[in-house]
Amino acid sequence: MSIENDLWYLIGSVRGGENRIRIIRLLEERPHNANQLAGRLGLSYNTVRYHLDRLCEHGIVEAGGQRYGELYHLTERFERHREAFEAVTERAG
Repeated sequence: MSIENDLWYLIGSVRGGENRIRIIRLLEERPHNANQLAGRLGLSYNTVRYHLDRLCEHGIVEAGGQRYGELYHLTERFERHREAFEAVTERAG
């Protein structure tokens, strides 16, 4: 599956797309762990973990470091196709 299709599925075609965009935007600033993301976004830890798991499954984000408090960051795959993210985000409204 292409990254544009992955992004459209993750962002444009599901209810959680807005939160996934918000997570990606924060990860553009710097790596965060799930607890930090939950606090900054005003979401529950479990909700953030759910979205991170989906983003990891599709190669958009990846975790690094120790299992406890591991930091999430955007993948090289995402960085190479950032324009696709912006296009999908714009079309998703």
